Amino acid sequence: MASTAGYDVLWPRSQKTAELIALAERPSTLAGAKVAFLWDYLFRGDEIFPVLQRELTARFPGISFVGYEEFGTTHGEGEHELIEALGKQLKDLGVGAVISGMGC
Repeated sequence: MASTAGYDVLWPRSQKTAELIALAERPSTLAGAKVAFLWDYLFRGDEIFPVLQRELTARFPGISFVGYEEFGTTHGEGEHELIEALGKQLKDLGVGAVISGMGC
């Protein structure tokens, strides 16, 4: 005899609450660009950013950098104020790209 029992099933994903937006335009090259480093001061950024800077400098002529020290930590006390002011600060510094490092 076939069972007619049923089960309630729930989908674990909620309804979409935000619309997708287009990504910001990406530069076609980093040659001549000013790149800012952002860091949360948690995991090896002091080791990783110098390596990135060396390798990117070798690959892209005229690239320049603004170090993470210019901005302070992106984690912890003061992070909300830092992020709120970041857009203007990046514009004022002439930054065209950002590399943000965070601990995991």
